This record gives sequence, C-alpha cells and structure tokens, in this order.
Amino acid sequence: MRLLIVEDEKRLALSLAKGLTAEGYAVDVVHDGVDGLHRASEGTYDLVILDIMLPGMNGYRVCSTLRAAGHDVPILMLTAKDGEYDEAEGLDTGADDYLTKPFSYVVLVARVKAILRRRGNGGPSPVHVLGELKVDTAARRVFRTQDTADTEDTEVALTAKEFAVLEQLLLRAGEVVSKGDILEHVWDFAYEGDPNIVEVYISALRRKLGAPLIKTVRGAGYRLETPR
Repeated sequence: MRLLIVEDEKRLALSLAKGLTAEGYAVDVVHDGVDGLHRASEGTYDLVILDIMLPGMNGYRVCSTLRAAGHDVPILMLTAKDGEYDEAEGLDTGADDYLTKPFSYVVLVARVKAILRRRGNGGPSPVHVLGELKVDTAARRVFRTQDTADTEDTEVALTAKEFAVLEQLLLRAGEVVSKGDILEHVWDFAYEGDPNIVEVYISALRRKLGAPLIKTVRGAGYRLETPR
C-alpha cells in the first residue's frame, strides 16, 4: 500500500516515513500544501497523512479541495492545535480521522490501519499476475505459479528493498519509471548515496524473477513488462 505524508516539519516527516516504511508501506513525503494537493490528486495513494498548518495551502483547504474534486482517498489529519472546534473543522472538510500533536507513533499506526480497514483497504490487496509470477502487495510476497493445480506455488524470496523497487515498477506497469523516481520513493528524499544502487537492485530482480520482466529504456529508466 502507498501512503503520502504532507508535513512541513521535515524531521517529523522523515521519522514517520521511516517508521511506516518499516511497517511495509510505500511512503512518499512532501512539505507544503500545494505539492500535497498535486500528489494526492494523482489518485495513486491508499491514504494521506495531512498536517493542517502547512505553507502554501493549509490542510483544511487541501482536504476540502480534494473532496470537491471527487477524490475519496482516506485522510488522517495532524495538527499541533487541540480543541473541539479544530477537530470538527477537520472532519467537516472531509478528513477520515484527526490526531493532535504530540502523538504516540504506535497510536498513529493504529489509526492508519483502522482507517484502511474501514475503507476496505485493510484486507489483502489484489494479487497482480505477471506471466508466471503473482505479486501480493499486501503480504509483500512474490510467487511463481506451477503448471499443475495440485502443486503449491513457489515463493520467490525478495528483500524488503527489492520488493519496494518491484512495487514502484508495478504501480506504473507498462510505463517508464526513471531512476530518480525509484530513488525518491524507495530510499527517500534525503538519500545522498550512489544513484547506481538502483541498477544493483534491478539486476537482482532480473536474476530472481526473470530478465525479460524488466526492460531498460536507455536514457529514461525502466519498464515493467505486462503480459499480453
């Protein structure tokens, strides 16, 4: 599942992103309301964690604009404020839940899971079939299907980072995904290491899943081939 964090406190945003990534979510981070609205409008997220006090556009406006445009992505609002009025206003704009800072990380994770369950996203995600492979994005597991019905599928062991790279390609299957996009979504915006690390993980995926599955588009990035 893919989450978007819209939070201008960069240390908090990075801390939340690392924690939620460890929980098995794919996490993107932006730091102002305008970018948050743009990203959330793309329609590729299962949940948005949205601060209220944001530069550019506050969380109330981001939420109400998304709802007015017909986007029903679940939204968990964060704020340093407290009081019934603030909570009511947040919920009135279309937020699904509300959490006041400072909060326990354990409580935040529980709220995220509860929202996803209520929205019907807490159960298993659809299993994506890529030729002889089945990718379960909820369980974060990959299986190679067998030819006979009475034989169990064989699991392909992937590391957490390998699966995260595969998931980014899967989210845009058939499209070209740049190395920069993979770095931003799988490592994080603060990554300062060698960008060629992406090639290392692509090579590992090809070795484990089959070379024809991931095509290199010279000068552009990588494309996950979808079966015809």
